[in-house]
Amino acid sequence: MFLLLLIVIAVLFGFGFLDPIWWVAGAVLVYGVTRHALDRGGGRSRNGGANLGDYRDYQERQDRRERWDPRYSRQNRARRRREDRRDHEHHG
Repeated sequence: MFLLLLIVIAVLFGFGFLDPIWWVAGAVLVYGVTRHALDRGGGRSRNGGANLGDYRDYQERQDRRERWDPRYSRQNRARRRREDRRDHEHHG
């Protein structure tokens, strides 16, 4: 897939010598591919940590899990923590 993209970009820039609009098309393709790769979590932030795309993926998985399995909902987790604290206070 990557090789195919490189070939298409090279062809577009080659056609740019005939008509400059092809250079614009090639630049737009390069920009789109770069943005797509960064949005999918392929890049890193400046401080070396995971980028925002990784966090969004994590949040989507959590939301999906909560939707289909009520044990994982935020409200239930908070309620269980409160109950655990009460149990430790009474038994500890």
